[in-house]
Amino acid sequence: MKVAIVGATGNVGSALVRALEHDERVREIVGIARRRPSGPPPPKVTWATADIVRDDLTRVLAGADVVVHLAWLIQPDRHPEAMEAVNVRGSENVFAAALAAGAGSLVVASSVGVYSPGPKDRAVDESWARNGIPTSTYSQHKAQVERMLDVVEAGHEHVRVVRMRPGLIFQRDAASEIRRYFLGPLVPNPLLRRALLPVVPKTDRLSFQAVHADDVAEAYRLVIDQREVRGAFNLAAEPLMDATELGRALGARPVPVSARALRAAVQLSWRAHLQPTSPGWIDLARGVPVMDTARARTELGWTPRHSAADALLELLDGLGHGVGGRTPPLDRHAGGRFRERELRTGIGSRP
Repeated sequence: MKVAIVGATGNVGSALVRALEHDERVREIVGIARRRPSGPPPPKVTWATADIVRDDLTRVLAGADVVVHLAWLIQPDRHPEAMEAVNVRGSENVFAAALAAGAGSLVVASSVGVYSPGPKDRAVDESWARNGIPTSTYSQHKAQVERMLDVVEAGHEHVRVVRMRPGLIFQRDAASEIRRYFLGPLVPNPLLRRALLPVVPKTDRLSFQAVHADDVAEAYRLVIDQREVRGAFNLAAEPLMDATELGRALGARPVPVSARALRAAVQLSWRAHLQPTSPGWIDLARGVPVMDTARARTELGWTPRHSAADALLELLDGLGHGVGGRTPPLDRHAGGRFRERELRTGIGSRP
């Protein structure tokens, strides 16, 4: 089969290309991105350059049996209209082009962020309400895109639609990208090493689920191969990362911090352009429910090989050493050798 991956050079896209290279059922992979990686392509891969907002995607998706949509803009959080152009209108363009190209399957990167506020003391399945967290731009865009998918699904029953809803996705190669998106250029890499993190905040409802990028890619591979599966799949590894588990993984001491104080600190530093993460991300972490991953494990036969703690520690190792991947978004120098391009963006003001 022929698989087209829109957003093939990012965190999940790079892992998915690796996973599909060794899948005998996949004869051809079209990797679509705004910037083409340098060097020879991996086996079975043809790179295509396209902008999902401006370009006609029907040509690059032609002949694809499966279209995987991963392209998404995390920043600039200070300008949600710029993010909406890519995340919402760009997704709409991808869906329309996939239908026009005659793709039989559409597999879309959703997120835990699509869910409405929910419990932290029990896990919820894929039927939980999908209205997002009101103060999170990322979450609201994920909810909008899933509503668009509802329309696609209702109007095109012959097209198999699958929504993948992972927790936070970590891998060592994504360290530089994640630092740029969430920490900014003012944080020195050595300060992010595990030994230099003696405390972690213990805040009411502040917990998250994580999963390794390779395990997410394996779930996508299973969905691509198993042509009968449809619907949504929650993806996360154990354990739930709360203050206790973070302290255990990092060898750090949980320190009580009120939710109000934590949010105020993030708000002040964000408004002062000291870091690019808006307080909506704190609201997201505290608001979303714990996901039940039983459907992925039973219907796909998916079992993550990495624990959530191991995925986090791998990311921290990458952050501490300033590493990156081989694709343009993951490149350790994507923000400039001395982070000058990051500084010129106003730390999250421009993409």
